[in-house]
Amino acid sequence: MNFTPRLRQILLILLKEDQIISVKKLADEIKVSKRTVQRELEFVGNSLNQYHVSLQTKTGIGIWAQGSREDKNTLYDLLKEEDIADSGDKDIRRKRLILEVLRDRTPKKLYYYANIFDVSEATISNDMEAIESWFHPFNLSIIRRQGYGVALEGSEKDYRLAVRKFVDENSDNKLMKSFSEENERNIIDILRDKEGPNIYSLLNNEILNRVIICFKSIRDKRLTRLTENSYIGLILHVTIAVNRILQQEIIEPNDELLEKLVKNEDYNLATHIASSLEEEFQIDIPDIEIAYILLHIKGSKLQYIDDDELEADNERERQEILSFINDMINAYDEDIAYDLKLDEEFIAGLLTHLQPTFVRLRNKMIITNPLLHQIKDTYPVIYEKSKRVGRLIYERYGFQVPEEEIGFLAMHFGAASVRLENNRESKRKVDIGIVCASGIGISRLMHSKLKRFLKDAAELVTYGKEDLTPLQLKKMDFLISSINLDDIDADVVRVSPLLLENDLERIEAKVRVYAKTPKHTKVENDFTNQLEQVNYTATQIRYLINEFQCMKVSSMISFDELLVAITERLSSYNEKRILIQEDIKRREKIASQIIPEYNFALLHSRTKGVVRPCFSVCLTNELGEFRDPYFHKIRAVIIMLIPEDEHMEENTSLMGCLSSKLVESNDFLNTIFTGDRENIRSYLTMELKRYFSQYLDRV
Repeated sequence: MNFTPRLRQILLILLKEDQIISVKKLADEIKVSKRTVQRELEFVGNSLNQYHVSLQTKTGIGIWAQGSREDKNTLYDLLKEEDIADSGDKDIRRKRLILEVLRDRTPKKLYYYANIFDVSEATISNDMEAIESWFHPFNLSIIRRQGYGVALEGSEKDYRLAVRKFVDENSDNKLMKSFSEENERNIIDILRDKEGPNIYSLLNNEILNRVIICFKSIRDKRLTRLTENSYIGLILHVTIAVNRILQQEIIEPNDELLEKLVKNEDYNLATHIASSLEEEFQIDIPDIEIAYILLHIKGSKLQYIDDDELEADNERERQEILSFINDMINAYDEDIAYDLKLDEEFIAGLLTHLQPTFVRLRNKMIITNPLLHQIKDTYPVIYEKSKRVGRLIYERYGFQVPEEEIGFLAMHFGAASVRLENNRESKRKVDIGIVCASGIGISRLMHSKLKRFLKDAAELVTYGKEDLTPLQLKKMDFLISSINLDDIDADVVRVSPLLLENDLERIEAKVRVYAKTPKHTKVENDFTNQLEQVNYTATQIRYLINEFQCMKVSSMISFDELLVAITERLSSYNEKRILIQEDIKRREKIASQIIPEYNFALLHSRTKGVVRPCFSVCLTNELGEFRDPYFHKIRAVIIMLIPEDEHMEENTSLMGCLSSKLVESNDFLNTIFTGDRENIRSYLTMELKRYFSQYLDRV
């Protein structure tokens, strides 16, 4: 729908009413003249026909919307949704007004902006007053004079800072990520698709494209070392600069700055960038513009610093910052200052951060921190302490420290504080049992996620509920379960099978507690028992490999028919087949293991229908998806069975390693999808060999 905001207001009123409304009443409600209402209605035409609604008028009486109540409600809802996102929204309109003022600095009459946003001049006048405060930090002012119009007044340098700040405020982290991906949808597409003010129009499509091409052609280690954020910031600065130079707008000369920077070791890189731009755009870039390119390079954060470059840096400057870091630590928290000063990783990281940061603060350059709000919300105490450090920087150097930089300081000091706390604690690895109904389904998916999350902090073992003997419970510090374990005498953390963020936080907190608690001494198995365990596991692995089955069936097969086909291959005895079928169905009723996002179904259970573990796969004859709705998006059905006997723990661990690989390794699944029996068997053998090697290390 391409209706003006004012016409939408009129239509919303008419659609809500079931009676005739006079033009005067409409005009009064939206605070415009009757002539304006009549002019707006002229543009409706047949555009409402597709919604089965029309506007009817009766001379001298008024106007009404003709149509069923259902159709009118549908159109009303559509218009209301558009109205919410429209420039009629005050905050969005004012952001767009800032954009318009930045986009063209030539004087404009108020009615120019009023026409753009389709509001009254009085509204635009109020908006102008409201947005003035946004420009003040950049020493820019909105000047309004009668007969002259509205214009933005201030230096070219400050104007460019404002443009850069506006771009930063109205783009997001996708912008950063896009630069690390080699695809066509890059920074330009992200800027163009961003909701709200069209910051893309502020940068100019063609110029931005050509600047990116120039940078990609420059092979210099100093550019490749920049963090993604800094690299993008440099490109944005250069794009804004080129755009302004093409408009004959040059930054004001600064001989003192030029004299200081021309001898800098990175001046040749700035000159190289400028030469590439001059050739691309057929322009002359003045020395002062090259100096500001250099400033942005000096103020950029690096991913790493070479050891040989540390010696080449200005040693006096480094020593001064190192000395100041001691004072910063004291200001942050005197109680832990001594220990923080011993943290070499923290000192080196803060030094690397502060060198370019001081360049940015000294020259009042923009600092962007996309994590600021998250830092303030998640670590309020650390953020408040870091504000003390910001005040110290101001007292010592006179630099105003913005809250974005306070956020970066909080990240450095916070990481060091956590590291200090961890180092002070005497820790051990925590033993955790992960419990689901069988021990080889959901629990293995949870195992994979927790292994990545907890890393080396815990030893994870999966169990079925019936595996939890008193002996197993003694081995575990606590249990994590997606099912009810109220009848189990143990410390249990009940979680969602998906392991939500809140679940992970509770688990991490409990791991920290147990890590500091001494573990009761375990009874060691004697050598004979160890040999028996190894022999049993080796036998089970050999059986899994030898008895592996790869079956092909019709893509139209139903769930029940599939169970029959599978069990006919797995057992020669009808009673065993029925046991397997019933146990798989029982397990499916507890929680389905159809996993469309991975394109496979895992049919698994403990059953008396087998005497040894079983791993088999079933695919369609065409190696495509199963057609039965129960197997939506499924290309392979994987069967995993373990016997109900005294070796439940060993068998669960063995089969659990395979179910983990299904979600951890694309290679395993892709090999299964080929339907090549020998290739699948080879991959299975490789994984079981790796498991057995790790098993021997644990015994």
